[in-house]
Amino acid sequence: MAAFEHFKEHVDSAARLLGLSDTERQALEKPDRVLRADLSVALDDGNTETFPAYRVQFNNARGPYKGGIRFHPEADEDEVSALAAMMAVKCAVVGIPFGGAKGGVTVDPKKLSAGERDRLARAYARAFADHLGPDSDIPAPDVYTTSETMASMLDEYERLIGKSAPAMITGKPLSLGGSLGRDTATADGAIAVLEALLEDEQLDAASLSAAVQGAGNAGAHAARRLAHMGMNIVALSDSSGTLLSPEGIEVEAALAGKQAHKEFAAWGEVAGVEKVMETEAGLFVPAALEEQLTKDTVEALRAKYVLEIANGPTTPEADRALFARGATVIPDVLANAGGVTVSYFEWIQGRTGERWELNRVSAALSRTMQSAYREVADIARARSVSLRDAAYVLALGRLTDAMRARGRC
Repeated sequence: MAAFEHFKEHVDSAARLLGLSDTERQALEKPDRVLRADLSVALDDGNTETFPAYRVQFNNARGPYKGGIRFHPEADEDEVSALAAMMAVKCAVVGIPFGGAKGGVTVDPKKLSAGERDRLARAYARAFADHLGPDSDIPAPDVYTTSETMASMLDEYERLIGKSAPAMITGKPLSLGGSLGRDTATADGAIAVLEALLEDEQLDAASLSAAVQGAGNAGAHAARRLAHMGMNIVALSDSSGTLLSPEGIEVEAALAGKQAHKEFAAWGEVAGVEKVMETEAGLFVPAALEEQLTKDTVEALRAKYVLEIANGPTTPEADRALFARGATVIPDVLANAGGVTVSYFEWIQGRTGERWELNRVSAALSRTMQSAYREVADIARARSVSLRDAAYVLALGRLTDAMRARGRC
């Protein structure tokens, strides 16, 4: 993948629209710090294995670094850097006072026992402890990490510093100060943005069908929410294949089948994984992997609307092709910012000792996401650009203002 190069393409486009200098643009494309470590972990069989680990602290002009940690066999510095950069943009788009960071460990966590994953999480916290904290850099879960992973990291960090510090990490279990609503925040935030767009377009949700790519936590919850809104879910995929039904998929039954059998292919008849984006549907929801819509696949997409819940599912070339043919893409840096928004609410709760009720979290999330959409949509309309370009214009404007005020560009 060329994830970081794609990020720079988006920055370059927005920088031209904003009239930024080369110095300002280059400052926005360069991480503040790239931290690396080799984590040695004792395995259950008595051996020791070493795993490369990263923490990229991209930009903290608007507040402490913020971003998840992923355990994935393909995690590398380029991917982690791109995700850290996108976190800085996301936080600026929705107006929360965080910067951007991301972490990763090159590991296949499916090959580790629960004890080995715990020891890996603790090794990560020890390796980067000097650079983490409630006022400096606040991690969170990401791909193949969970609230339990965050609990291990928090426990190890607090053991090292000798005091309680619940605000140093988010996505924790509720028993350790996690926030209600965090587990569904990414999908809930995306749906809030979609509702605002449908209102702008004067469209009833029930008039649309939807194809959802990905049935993990975010994709599954998005499918449920869309079905509850009245949309006909005509395609739903996981890594094993695509469930198809022009009459509409029974979402809860399909997800229950997947949970019982681990994949759709073991539960019922499925088509190829690519069929999810080739299906006749008004809305396509990529909620799985990066770079799904490319120059080679975008022509097969039938949908007029794309709601990007995954990070980086559309390459710049595909994005331009979609805009040229009149399709509307709600970009990842807006659509999936619900997770970091509720992480911000969790951080506030950790700092103050408050505990927010779910309705307070939900209402604050909806307001934040729909307000961000309104600002992005207004810029897009005024400048006749895509929502992605508009989101980057909004974010880079805010980041540049903060960096100028600090004398960084």
